Amino acid sequence: MTAVLALLVTLTVAALPLRGGAALAVNYHLARTFALPGDGGWDYLSYDPVGKRLFVSRGTRVMVIDPALGTVLTEIPDTPGVHGIALAQDLGKGYTSNGRDNSVSVFDLATLKTTGKVTIDAKNPDAIVYDPASKRVFTGNGGSGNITAIDATTNTVVGNVALPGRPEFGAAGNGMVYFNIEDKNEVVAIDARKNTLVNTWPLGSCDGPSGLSIDAAHHRLFSGCHNKVMMVVNSDNGAIVATLPIGQGTDATAFDPGSQLAFSSNGDGTLTVAREDAPGAVAVVQNATTRAGARTLAVDTNTHDVYLVTAQFTLGTPPPGQTRPSRTMVPGSFTLLVMSNHP
Repeated sequence: MTAVLALLVTLTVAALPLRGGAALAVNYHLARTFALPGDGGWDYLSYDPVGKRLFVSRGTRVMVIDPALGTVLTEIPDTPGVHGIALAQDLGKGYTSNGRDNSVSVFDLATLKTTGKVTIDAKNPDAIVYDPASKRVFTGNGGSGNITAIDATTNTVVGNVALPGRPEFGAAGNGMVYFNIEDKNEVVAIDARKNTLVNTWPLGSCDGPSGLSIDAAHHRLFSGCHNKVMMVVNSDNGAIVATLPIGQGTDATAFDPGSQLAFSSNGDGTLTVAREDAPGAVAVVQNATTRAGARTLAVDTNTHDVYLVTAQFTLGTPPPGQTRPSRTMVPGSFTLLVMSNHP
């Protein structure tokens, strides 16, 4: 490792120029924690900047949280095997990907009540994203190796698009939808209006791409990989802009356009923060301490806080035929972490 790279990895406070000449000090820290009720696992988080609410998937339901107070506002039930939550603010709708019954639940953003369910002809819908340009919702279906497009104005299925492998997370911007292909170390680009696969790009040294986010204004994708790197990719041509070091066990990335910061939440208990400055100038500026297991995140684009969740586990005897010990969540240990860049 070069001296310059080592400095970037260990740097905890930085002031780097923003586009336009301003400067922002970066010093994310664990500002608050809130105990949340209920047992069961979790997956993706989604933040609603209009309603100032945090949506957290919890296996069979979605918790809706006021992150300022750490209180549960309500729960959206009947989401078996829920992975992700997509918000169509312009239509006043929300959508969940339900992996166990191959469906997408539709709920009203004003009342948070379920208004319908769309059955898809695919297996294990995982990631879910909304594209405002086409007014379509897209699910990445890990069990069938394809994506499904849903017309969000009518809640009807448009069709499926075959992919070269297993899709993980996705992102939308500029009329395009992108998905990481986890088992092929690639990212695909899909024309949202035509619902067609346009490009497949290799992700260089990335192994096992998981989280994906986008800076639509500057045409950058941020793909978090299981071999402790985040690939920064040009979303127009697939060119790799930068390869950044991150923590172990990432499962999500996010980009905050207000601060020009990209984040990777890592299961090893770190939050990697990268600054996007001029085109091609992207660097890690902090590795903040979170808690072990906090592998997914959402960014509050109003306050620039970062939300993560985690829990404590006890280890037991490995299941028959396996070597890894079983894990049981400690009751009452599910916790919301609020990472803040404010003093």
